[in-house]
Order: sequence, then structure tokens, then C-alpha cells
Amino acid sequence: MTASLPTSLLRSREFLSFMLSSNLERFAASAIAVLLGLQVYEVRSNPLDLGLLGLIEAVPGVTLVLYGGHIADLRSRRRIMLVTAACLGLLTLGLSLLSAGHAALPLLYGIALLFGIAKAFQVPAASGLEAQVVPPNQILRGVSLLATTGRCADILGPVAAGFAWAAMGPGFTYAALTVVFTASFALLALGVSEHPPRHKVAPGESVLRRIGEGVGFVFRNQLLVGSMALDLFAVFFGGAVALLPAIATDVLGVGAVGLGFLRASMSAGALLAALFGARFLPMHRAGQVLHAVIAGFGVSIIIFGLSTSLWLSLAAFFTAGLCDGMSVVIRRAIMRLAAPEAMRGRIAAVRSVFIGSSNELGALESGIAASLLGVTAAIWSGGLVTLGIVAVTALTMKQLWSLDLLAMEAEAARPPPG
Repeated sequence: MTASLPTSLLRSREFLSFMLSSNLERFAASAIAVLLGLQVYEVRSNPLDLGLLGLIEAVPGVTLVLYGGHIADLRSRRRIMLVTAACLGLLTLGLSLLSAGHAALPLLYGIALLFGIAKAFQVPAASGLEAQVVPPNQILRGVSLLATTGRCADILGPVAAGFAWAAMGPGFTYAALTVVFTASFALLALGVSEHPPRHKVAPGESVLRRIGEGVGFVFRNQLLVGSMALDLFAVFFGGAVALLPAIATDVLGVGAVGLGFLRASMSAGALLAALFGARFLPMHRAGQVLHAVIAGFGVSIIIFGLSTSLWLSLAAFFTAGLCDGMSVVIRRAIMRLAAPEAMRGRIAAVRSVFIGSSNELGALESGIAASLLGVTAAIWSGGLVTLGIVAVTALTMKQLWSLDLLAMEAEAARPPPG
């Protein structure tokens, strides 16, 4: 029975359309994340500019996303995703037009801010809609399948965009990514049915109170807050992605194509983890595995920071992606199993503040650290801090340490009494 679950999911037109739409969006978004950083760095070759880019992208992720979660619990999550997909496509078209000439930093930063605003509404809605298209008895398989195909998109996006950038230039590359966003919109519009909102605001209940309800639920649930905190601090201090343009240009000397391969090597490791994660990870000891793989991520980042060889850097980043991919499978399952339906949007918004914004705020931290310590020292020292974070979490979050995801899935699939 268990072995047939992925096949039954792929026979679902709605799940397949959602998965393909999400993957096309991830393909384009992962490409833009790399190329926009490269474009910003090419203006002045200043790593602090990359940190400022991360700060600008993070502002909506730590502010507006909480309101986006509130909206996702009250409005059609499908419609929210359609609107945001259209916005992302238009912004990418704008980048294509700007790239025909000399794109000034303020304009690039302005578009990055608008991308962040769109994502602040898209992320909570996507998390809630995912829960509506994956049946409760197929959560772990569905999560693994979505993670696997999503990592494929993460791999192909930067590599394809890197080659397109080198061969055809930024204008053509951004125009092609606009088409990808359009295809994502069409799949979602045509293949995913409308799921009317099930919850209404009680009379007199304010927006701030509802947002606070979601925040409070997360901080009272050790599984949610613990897994989010692990990822937050690991990415904040151990993330090296924001400095990849500087590493590729100044340390390894591999250019745009090499940058694409470096970025894709982490995604390739994460893909391997996603392919086998749900099947081979000991889900009955998921908490202990989560701590172990994040520690492995920290060690890999240390090696990457010390490396001056392209092949060693690729191997270290691949291993970091392998560890991160295993943690993604576990953390995504925690999010799906520990969040009640009525609060999925708000809890996803809190998660976005923890995890999504950690990428951008981590980029700011990396940019500042690189300016003070140098690019390589900023990376390997962050890996050391990650190891310390894992040790503290293991000692203080006992419920997370003893997490059994198989038992949680069985409980979620059990029919309600009566």
C-alpha cells in the first residue's frame, strides 16, 4: 500500500498541476535569485551591495508576510497565488527591459523589494493550498515528492540561466523567465480547482489579534518553533549563497557559468536527499536526524569557506545541500502535521519570518561579515556558529529531539471520532 502512494498522487490532476506550477515558479525564482545578485555585484563589485540586496528582500518577509498569512486563512489561496504569479511575471519582464541598458542599483533594489512583497503573500497561500491538495494519509510521500521535484527546479534554474546569461545576456534571460512564470500561472489557473475559504473573522476580532494567535501557537509548539529556529540560525550564520558571486569571481575565478554550477551543486545534493528522504530516513527518529543533518550542513560550510578549489567547493556545497535537503523533508512534514487547517496561512507566515527571511537577513550578515573579515572567513566562521546552535537546540528542545513523524502521520490520517 505504501509503495503505491506516489503513483496515486501523480494520477491526481489537481496535485500534478499544483506540483508543476510550483516547480516552474521555483525554477524561475531560483534563477532570478542568483542572477539578480550577479547583476548587483557587477555594478560595483562590492560584497556589501549583496548584503543590502538581502536586507531589501527581507523587509516584506519580516513585516508584510504576517498580514499575508492572515489573508491566506480568509481568502482563496488559489486566487492569491494567481495574483502573485502574475506580479512575479511582470516584475521579471521589467528586469528584462531594464537590462537592455545600464541597470542602476536603486532600480534593481526597487524590483527586489517588489519581489519580496509578492512573495510575502504567495508563500503562506502556497503552504495552505499544498495542504488542500495532498491527502492526510499521503503527507510524507507527498512532501517528499514535492521536495524532490522542487529541488530539480532549483538545480535547473541557476544552471540554465547561467548558460543563457553567458550566451544571450541578461535581457534575453529575464524574458525567458517571464515565459516560465506565465506557464506557472496557466497551470495553476487551469489545473487546480477553487477551494473556498472555510474560516471567517469573528465579530470584533482584529487583524492583529488573528496574527498574534498564529504567532502564539507557533511559540507554544516546540516542534514548530524548534525546527524553525534551527533553520533560522543555521541559514543566518551558515549561509554562503549570498556571497557566491564574490566566491565565483574573486576566489575561484569561474564566472557566470561557474556561479550557476556552484549554486546548482547545493540543489543537486538537496535533490538526492529529497529523492530518498521519505523512504530511507528513519522517520521514527526524525528529531535526532534533523539535528545531525544540520550539524553536517555546518561542517560542509566550514570546508567550503576554506576551499580554493572549484571541485572541493562543489563537493562541499553538494554535501551542504544533501544535509539541507534531508532537513527540508523533515521540517516540511512537521509544518504539515503540526499546523491546524484553520491557521495554516498564519503559521506559514511565521515560518516565512523564521526561514524565508533568514536567507535575506543571512545575506545581510554575510555581506557585513565579508566586509569586516573577508569573504572566506565570513563563510567558515558562520559554519562554526551553526554547530553551536545545533548543540544548544539539542539540549533545550527535548520534544523536538524525540520527534516521531510516523506516529504523527498515523494520527493525522485517523478518522475523527463519531
